[in-house]
Amino acid sequence: MVWVPGGVFTMGCNSAYPEERPEHRVEVGGFWMDRYPVTNARFAKFISATRYVTFAELPPDTKDYPGAPPEMLQPGSLVFVKPAAPVGLHDIRAWWRFIHGADWRHPTGPDSTVDHVREHPVVHVTHADAAAFAAWEGKTLPTEAEWERAARGGLEGKFYAWGDELMPRGRPLANVWQGRFPYENTLIDGWEGTSPVGMFPPNGFGLYDMIGNVWEWTEDWYQCGHLTQAPADCCHARDPQGGTRERSLDRGSPAPHIPRKVLKGGSFLCSENYCRRYRPAARSPQPIDSSASNVGFRCIIRPDRVD
Repeated sequence: MVWVPGGVFTMGCNSAYPEERPEHRVEVGGFWMDRYPVTNARFAKFISATRYVTFAELPPDTKDYPGAPPEMLQPGSLVFVKPAAPVGLHDIRAWWRFIHGADWRHPTGPDSTVDHVREHPVVHVTHADAAAFAAWEGKTLPTEAEWERAARGGLEGKFYAWGDELMPRGRPLANVWQGRFPYENTLIDGWEGTSPVGMFPPNGFGLYDMIGNVWEWTEDWYQCGHLTQAPADCCHARDPQGGTRERSLDRGSPAPHIPRKVLKGGSFLCSENYCRRYRPAARSPQPIDSSASNVGFRCIIRPDRVD
């Protein structure tokens, strides 16, 4: 783990996606954070010690999903499948598949394994799976504000975690998509999917893979836009935790409505033409019962939890 010093910083972004607005001043206390996202090897130790079963490995309960087709009520997870030709960007079903038997051990489906990707970030974990691992290690998941403070690495007012240019001098600084998503990946960064942790330079705090590779879970309930209320005796919020479970409900989805948590950091699927969310301020809503091949996590320890 590395120490992320507390301080005041500008959270959010007014010049990108609407859900990142408004920019506002936030103060967070210092904390320890995992240097890398949790890897398959590290997650395997947790599974071996606890016999924990992840959400994607369990058959869905019919009571939780009334009206769902029987063929969908099987263990599985969302897997990115690259189309062979250009497709429209309005329907994510063109590149996402719910594959039965896909889970953290089988990242692309039942015939795959993690034997050759042990140092890649673990994927196909829900928020509850990530929280269970964190508790086992005596840690917790970061709030969105803590995560964004860490991702910025001490840089203030920059669009990316390293400055204002995506690839300075043509050099990729994170595992993201190059080319026309979702059918053309030019692989300038060398990776088609996830990459081993630590393959790209660390940020100013010594943290790796805060941007790209995999999205990371936070503790905050999602709502579109930031809560910005500051205490009466101060001009900025202190250790904020945004949203509520009720406000996070996805009103645009078929019943039942599933509450959502905030994901941060973008993934290897973020691209210039579709999802420019490889930035500290970027955020995405993720249903708490949903796992995918580009979602992982890392943990923190706050000083008051250190024995």
